[in-house]
Amino acid sequence: MRVFLFFFSLVLATAAHAQDRKPSHCIALAQVPGISYVHKATYREPVEKYAVRISYLGHASFLIQSDDGIDVITDYTGFIGVTDLVPEVVTMNHAHDTHWTAAPDPRIPHVLPGWGPYGKGIQHHLEVGSMLVRNVSTDIRSFGGVEEKGNSIFIFEVSGLCIGHLGHLHHEPNEAQYAALGRLDVVMAAVDGGMSLDVPTMMRVLKRLRAQVVIPMHWFEDWTLTGFLQGMSEDYVIDRSEGNSLEVSLRTLPSQPTIKLLYPRYLQDP
Repeated sequence: MRVFLFFFSLVLATAAHAQDRKPSHCIALAQVPGISYVHKATYREPVEKYAVRISYLGHASFLIQSDDGIDVITDYTGFIGVTDLVPEVVTMNHAHDTHWTAAPDPRIPHVLPGWGPYGKGIQHHLEVGSMLVRNVSTDIRSFGGVEEKGNSIFIFEVSGLCIGHLGHLHHEPNEAQYAALGRLDVVMAAVDGGMSLDVPTMMRVLKRLRAQVVIPMHWFEDWTLTGFLQGMSEDYVIDRSEGNSLEVSLRTLPSQPTIKLLYPRYLQDP
């Protein structure tokens, strides 16, 4: 109740200063839509109406595509494959050089770093096409200590879905951060168990978020991925179907919480 009242007052205060902003529809209680499915598709095909395509490129990088042609790359490193695709938005985190680049493609209209001045964080609230991109700052381990607000969880609100990329998360979110994240339908989560968050804590975070689709990322060896899947198997359906992408909509969210295993592949034009 305290968290709810805190966040409700925060929303009212923010609204008074930003009434022209597109409001977040994801800051709400988690919902469980009806039974259906997710499926694969190539990144060059049009996205089905009211759906979102998510393609796993590598490490922590994903291509998120909306039905109105918006392309977003998460944890952009400067390389997305052998392709002429130029995304409208890229997000970055600076925990490691595999999550950002100092020289992004100058043709990209919106480059969103997940950090600001040291210890102060940064705030994004970007509306592009049908998509709202926002972030929640988190701390990172740095030089044997902690850099407050040095990274971000990015949330992509599109086609009624709330898609969260947890980034290089180093700690469990606090109550205010959980509240700021809101409802998440799809979550990309690092499951390496060492360089980011340890597996037991990540499992606790994911169960708290209650997303219907979890996409593992940032895994280096099969044994780390296997340990994560085994730990989650009592509460989640494990979908090991092949491919590096899926399309999902509110209508096709699975009825049971599902871990969707995607296999990374960089983009390659025909």
